[in-house]
Amino acid sequence: MFNVLVTDSISDNGLIDLYEHHDFTVDKKVGIPPEELKEIIGNYDALIVRSQTKVTQDILEHSGRLQVIARAGVGVDNIDVNSATRKGIIVINAPGANTIAAAEHTMAMMLALSRNVPQAHQLTSSGEWNRGAFQGVELYKKSIGIVGMGKIGTEVAKRCKSFEMEILGFDPYLTEERAKSLGIRKATLDEIAAESDYITLHTPLTNATRNLVDAEYIQKTKQGVRFINCARGGIIDEEALVAAIDSGHVAGAALDVFQIEPPENKGLFKHPAIIMTPHLAASTVEAQEKVAQEVSAEIIEILEAKNIRHAVNMPAISKQKQEKMAPYLKLGEQIGQLVIQLLKHAPDKIDITYQGDLVAEDTDLLTRTMIKGLLSHHLTDSVNLINALHLLKEQDIPYNVEKNTRSKGFANYIELRVHNQGETAVIGATVLNGYGARIVKLNHYHIDIRPESHLLFIKHNDVPGMIGKVGSLLGSHDINIGTMQVGRTDKGGEAIMVLSLDKKLGNEVIAELEQVGGLNEAQLLELGEDAL
Repeated sequence: MFNVLVTDSISDNGLIDLYEHHDFTVDKKVGIPPEELKEIIGNYDALIVRSQTKVTQDILEHSGRLQVIARAGVGVDNIDVNSATRKGIIVINAPGANTIAAAEHTMAMMLALSRNVPQAHQLTSSGEWNRGAFQGVELYKKSIGIVGMGKIGTEVAKRCKSFEMEILGFDPYLTEERAKSLGIRKATLDEIAAESDYITLHTPLTNATRNLVDAEYIQKTKQGVRFINCARGGIIDEEALVAAIDSGHVAGAALDVFQIEPPENKGLFKHPAIIMTPHLAASTVEAQEKVAQEVSAEIIEILEAKNIRHAVNMPAISKQKQEKMAPYLKLGEQIGQLVIQLLKHAPDKIDITYQGDLVAEDTDLLTRTMIKGLLSHHLTDSVNLINALHLLKEQDIPYNVEKNTRSKGFANYIELRVHNQGETAVIGATVLNGYGARIVKLNHYHIDIRPESHLLFIKHNDVPGMIGKVGSLLGSHDINIGTMQVGRTDKGGEAIMVLSLDKKLGNEVIAELEQVGGLNEAQLLELGEDAL
């Protein structure tokens, strides 16, 4: 018998497969205090939660026979995934069950925004009858820019077609062929800004998308544009949005998610041109049943058939193997995150080369780690070690792994190459005894740097005084340099320098650097916390 514990409010209809399965017993203890959960969790094989239960390291230390933690939803912020992985516990979620609910809520918000439905209801329900106060606009023949053409963005596009809207889609992985098959036009972010009457956001929150809609981007948009955000708080700069609405440039906004929840930005409250809902996109009876059904079915698959589909972590490998491969797994995540920033585009082909002693190892997990790091730049928490290769296949991106016993002067060497329409970015790296992880190749330059949180990558002409100019400019902004490495191919030609910095650079500093004579390009390369 397998024992399942449910500690949050989960649809009983969605759990019916577990209730009726002869090999499973289900206990439902909604709102159980942490201390009590800690006492009983060791008696269960699976735990199902939503967002209320906090599955902490302290609780997991008492996990006993626990094999699976299921989040009936998408995000797993309330689960200590690293502690679960160390304990060999699989963490799963239900990434697709909320798709229709989120798409329909987007349409509801767009229509409500266009026809002033919340404002008209509030005035009418207070006893005032004023038909002339709320003149709206039609969706018919309007243009809409959809930022993020994943599952939800695709469903929104299908529904917008029924309103005969002109649809522009942006996604790093959207191809011309797929756009054509959806009946939409592939567009850049700037094209969406210039041409769209509505802009709806359906992208994860990443370093690249945080404050994507800021004051600078809003200035590029059409006069009278309307924004809808049912994706993630933080994609829109709320202060900039309120200012743009107050100025008359933006006609209005419909927001379901916020930078801080509950929202603290007082400019949003009671604004006549902003409608707000409390993160309701997934809150439908059907969606809650679907997420429960999805995790129930997968719990049965995992415990009975050992078949895993939606794990967000990897089951623990042997302690000996883990200790041996740990430095390379960390390095793989790091170079994956860095190389995609160098390329500046989603890849259309990936090449991985292993040389030296690594050739004799099972490198599947290391390959997955690099792909996860690479894809996480655009997909964030939706990519993990289990689904990384599946997501790559979904995006129709081929990858090739080559092993070669030649060592290039290192006992172990990894090279990751990513390509996009003729452009290529390359990182070569190794782990040196006593020195740890080192990046020894950036594109065609040989270099020796340690992966750090903030790396400043500069291309410049190989002329005297360049290092001093860069150092002085950074110093004037109170930015401390940890290390500096330089590389060149030919004397007097193009050269690079890579600096590790103690803190993140702002865009204004990058802009100043690019004004320095002889400096051709400056780019900040960053590592996420999970890669440090």
